[in-house]
Amino acid sequence: MTATLPPERLAAEEISHRVRFRAEWHAHRRHKTRVLITGVLVLVVMITFSARLGEVDLAHLWDRLPRLTSYFGRMVPNLGWENLWVDLAEWYWNGRKWAASLWQTVLIAVYATLFGAALAYIFSFLAARNLTPAPWIGVAARRTLEFARTVPELVFAVLFVFAFGIGPLAGVLAIALHSFGALGKLFGDVAENANPDEVKGVRSTGANWWQTMIFGATPQILPDYLSYGLLRFEINVRAASVLGFVGAGGIGQDLYGAIKSFHHTDISAIALMLIAAVIAIDSLCSWLRGRIIGQEGLRAL
Repeated sequence: MTATLPPERLAAEEISHRVRFRAEWHAHRRHKTRVLITGVLVLVVMITFSARLGEVDLAHLWDRLPRLTSYFGRMVPNLGWENLWVDLAEWYWNGRKWAASLWQTVLIAVYATLFGAALAYIFSFLAARNLTPAPWIGVAARRTLEFARTVPELVFAVLFVFAFGIGPLAGVLAIALHSFGALGKLFGDVAENANPDEVKGVRSTGANWWQTMIFGATPQILPDYLSYGLLRFEINVRAASVLGFVGAGGIGQDLYGAIKSFHHTDISAIALMLIAAVIAIDSLCSWLRGRIIGQEGLRAL
């Protein structure tokens, strides 16, 4: 038989337990408060230091803010209902050339995405820790991908413009190299989630390493590869429009020329064309991803 404690002893132990619980709870709460205050102070110090280092002057920003609004005001064309078509034609006086440059921007993004995705497809299996043929190959592949995606497209574009001259080739190479690094990282992460049983099944038939990757791993992860590739294409369209500022072809060169020449209405016309193109491409890529993944998969996400 187990001995039962008297009621007075039980009440005393319960009170002692409550006192210890409250003391521990208050101590935990004080610790969290100290951590929160310390984090806020560190954040304030970092913001203050960054503002001084970046020469952020809120008074100067407020004083010059009207100039920003007036600049956008000069970009608005004069449109009237009476002569709407005439005003639109005057606004888009160089529309054919801008449309051709915009199409060149899209083509730069298309070719760059294809080249970058093809290289990323190969390196994704080399970089995947569970699929790489040798550990040192995986390390070398991951370091190569890190270099390719760390250097900005603008830096690559400047180098390629210097090497190959002004034109779309420099833009294609710059975006393709950066896309190779970014997609290689995403593809590699997806490849590491491939079902090993299917990979081993293909390997057991006597297939070599590349055949195993093509017929064992690729069918499992191809929809994710295509989805990431379409997402990267959307990003590359915007990137291609910016690289024109350094002479890498596309609509960016026309936009940069309009900005340098202070042709404000041309800036707004080109910007609207670019925005409309990006919206259309985003919608198209979203529809294609729906066809690839399936609408049920998109709803689940």
